[in-house]
Amino acid sequence: MKPIIAVTANYEEEGLQLKHAYCDSIRKAGGIPLVVPFGLDEADVAEVCGAADGLLLTGGPDVDPAYYGEEPQPELGKVTPERDRLELMLVGEFAKRGKPIFAICRGEQVLNVALGGTLHQDIQAWRRSLQHSQKAPRSHLSHRVRAAEGSRVRAIAGTDTFKVNSFHHQAVKDPAPGLRVTAVSEDGVIEAIESADGRFVVGVQWHPEDTAATDDVSRKLFEAFVDACRR
Repeated sequence: MKPIIAVTANYEEEGLQLKHAYCDSIRKAGGIPLVVPFGLDEADVAEVCGAADGLLLTGGPDVDPAYYGEEPQPELGKVTPERDRLELMLVGEFAKRGKPIFAICRGEQVLNVALGGTLHQDIQAWRRSLQHSQKAPRSHLSHRVRAAEGSRVRAIAGTDTFKVNSFHHQAVKDPAPGLRVTAVSEDGVIEAIESADGRFVVGVQWHPEDTAATDDVSRKLFEAFVDACRR
């Protein structure tokens, strides 16, 4: 049977908003994506987790810094309290049950915060860096990252260095307990984190859903995630 993947979406006043590329990438990798609605309580989230085989956290706006003990800096962008609340509950429940989690861009940041880590509210305010919000099309691989030896990301990619696209101004600062840094860009920005205990809990700062049709590393990330959900 195909695994069922719970997928998060953007919260908009008129309803949910989600790029087709996320669900397309899950389907092509052999899974069935189901988008999680807003307005759920803890009991509802537990039901969602019981019905789904894995969780995909998607990209979107900034995470409220109150969740990692900071006041909002001037460079902080839009925050969506309802989405923060839902996704933090989802991470807690899926992590507690040991189910696979794949977190993309904002998703990586939510994953880190939910498990006790912190973020850089704005990369440029932290340090001079590469162009992490690229002007090129979303399908373009913009800059290189280096994956750590022995990491799941490196094993999936089949190489220690590869190129990714980039559309973010926040990034992981202090990894949460139980997570380790597994890829960085040349300017030292954390580009991937994963569970230190071997479970499939992987966060990437780039957007593989936009390049999965043409880039082997992106495609293999989704295939590895769906395979972990299947098992």
